[in-house]
Amino acid sequence: MLPNTGKLAGCTIFITGASRGIGKAIALKAAKDGANIVIAAKTAQSHPKLPGTIFTAAEEIEAAGGKALPCIVDVRDEQQISSAVEKAVKKFGGIDILVNNASAISLTNTMETPTKKVDLMMSVNTRGTYLTSKACVPFLKKSKIAHILNLSPPLNLNPVWFKQHCAYTIAKYGMSMCVLGMAEEFKDEIAVNALWPKTAIHTAAMDMLGGTGIESQCRKVEIMADAAYSIFKKPKSFTGNFIIDENILKEEGIKNFDVYAIKPGQPLLPDFFLDELPDALMKKKESQGAVPEFKEEKSQPQAKPHSGAVEETFRIVKDALSDDVVKATQAIYQFELSGEDGGTWFLDLKSKGGNVGHGWPSNHADVVMSMSTDDFVKMFSGKLKPTMAFMSGKLKIKGNMALAIKLEKLMNQMHSRL
Repeated sequence: MLPNTGKLAGCTIFITGASRGIGKAIALKAAKDGANIVIAAKTAQSHPKLPGTIFTAAEEIEAAGGKALPCIVDVRDEQQISSAVEKAVKKFGGIDILVNNASAISLTNTMETPTKKVDLMMSVNTRGTYLTSKACVPFLKKSKIAHILNLSPPLNLNPVWFKQHCAYTIAKYGMSMCVLGMAEEFKDEIAVNALWPKTAIHTAAMDMLGGTGIESQCRKVEIMADAAYSIFKKPKSFTGNFIIDENILKEEGIKNFDVYAIKPGQPLLPDFFLDELPDALMKKKESQGAVPEFKEEKSQPQAKPHSGAVEETFRIVKDALSDDVVKATQAIYQFELSGEDGGTWFLDLKSKGGNVGHGWPSNHADVVMSMSTDDFVKMFSGKLKPTMAFMSGKLKIKGNMALAIKLEKLMNQMHSRL
């Protein structure tokens, strides 16, 4: 991992969404230098699924050697942003670095994204980043360090990153466009850059999105903290860059990236908006002796599943059903499968004992999954991760995303039998 140099001692860093995850990791890395951290986040009371508040984060920052100022800030509220900036300047004398980390996510397609969610993502991601930057700029201009860092991706116009979650992509790209514009607008005064992970990062939010077991394909938040720290060390002339965490750390001389892995040696899930395809990633991992968790053979025609493969999969699933599985899941799944053995199938995990079959479920489905029969069989047998299938467009999901994630737990139980 990247060693601390003490360069950020006495610097004031304003971080949105710093009560947990990547934001807090960046804060703790800077705190080891003796930095002042403004924790601008809205979590004042603990959340049952997302641990950490601005006050618990403040305690950790102080314990690491920094000074903390916890501020309740919802970045949708301009007045709360202004108030926190005023408090920061009053307490610490100025602002040297701004990290726009606060973000909202809903991985749903156009027809499945409620207006409320669209407004949330646009307001937090794009508008929140813009307004927080605007509020901090007058003070950043007075700093010798003067950095704005947005946690946002490179602007990649490949349609694959739009078709499954158009609203989320637009909202995240809004943050990246702030980098594009402000880097030029404040050239020679403030360095404005974007940072994005090469692989999925393990956070509480990722657990909610990817389900149990996803962490084995993720890296720790510390890789993003180290990458951010590396950026903060650079001069104001280093601006307008869209930086990938692994790339900048390689430039720092880091060679062993296993230290950042949750489970060293396991294949890693590429993050959104990067065009490193799963098959290229897999070849790289297999050359290192890793056991493949997913495999896509694009150079050869896809082999059709043998006759009855879907029916046999459902038979095994049915044998594994129990009242406990039904009680733990409480959802009805509908599968729209294309190809041999295709058609409509269902998995009822609401009725007593559970049920599976060909055709429509007797009650309304909570989740509708569309994919090829080949991918369906691969998914249930563990050869294709549901998260990867969804990210690459092989799997389309309509309905309750949280219940869709629950199904992955059942799939994991099936792997030894399929």
